[in-house]
Amino acid sequence: MEYIAGTTQFKLSNTAVTIGKFDGLHLGHRQLLELTAKYKEQGLAAVVFTFMLHPSYVISDKDFELIYTEEEKRVKLKSLGMDVMVSYPFTMETKNMEPEDFIRQVLKDKLDAKVLVVGEDFRFGKNRRGDVAMLRQFEQECGYKLIACQKRKYSDKIVSSSTIRSLLKAGEMEKANAMLGQPFSIRGEVVHGRRLGRTIGIPTINLLPPDMKLLPPCGVYASRILASGIYYNGITNIGFKPTVGGEEFIGVESHIFELDKDLYGKTVEVELISFIRPELKFATLEELAGRMKEDIAIAKSRLAGYKLGGNGLSY
Repeated sequence: MEYIAGTTQFKLSNTAVTIGKFDGLHLGHRQLLELTAKYKEQGLAAVVFTFMLHPSYVISDKDFELIYTEEEKRVKLKSLGMDVMVSYPFTMETKNMEPEDFIRQVLKDKLDAKVLVVGEDFRFGKNRRGDVAMLRQFEQECGYKLIACQKRKYSDKIVSSSTIRSLLKAGEMEKANAMLGQPFSIRGEVVHGRRLGRTIGIPTINLLPPDMKLLPPCGVYASRILASGIYYNGITNIGFKPTVGGEEFIGVESHIFELDKDLYGKTVEVELISFIRPELKFATLEELAGRMKEDIAIAKSRLAGYKLGGNGLSY
């Protein structure tokens, strides 16, 4: 997949384009992406147009946690069949661009969009004045076909990034994963830890999530770990490791059930399937080891009934 980031100087041709923030790549986003990818059969390049930084960084000073980082998003979009990902720089100039100029200068001149796929509530341009009605007005002038998709629902609730973010922060992994259409995951390079897991017979791998990465509550989760193209079941602790002296930073530490080999320096993806318990401080390593064995038994039981259904996750 071609990746165009942080620049306005590009020119594509003959494309099917979907536009949005795509934070979470949830079921609603996947509907747009899958529809866009179908136009590859008609010789069009499948393009996802998003922004280099989430608009909240420009609109306000409030910190914003991302469900998926830029790198995580790139990997997932590639797996969904996108040909090009454009991360357009969201500057004050972009924020203040009139919607008519965005249609003519970006959609027509830079992207050469022949098909445009958006959500029915899509808004763009200065003061969010641009909408689906405006895009329809420009169809003939700019030579594209507009497709506006309705909101997706799950259990009678509209699927949205804000809802998923709230579910993740509450540790409700099953509900969040169902709306995502895939398990929430954390991708990163395996780094050296204290190696204490090996001393109690439960070796672990460690990741350091990016500062902007949204994380669920500290605690232990049943998980799946993708390493070297293979999925393994495991348990994952998110937190500060209070039993072994504590850390100043939050970490992601996983024990993989079926694998015991050196993964240092490798990039892995940790999928959080189900919350087991909050992070606890134990008096001794022996107590920690005993509780981890209980956690492993719980995780194996939950993962045994895990499957990815057509409309999300189920058990």
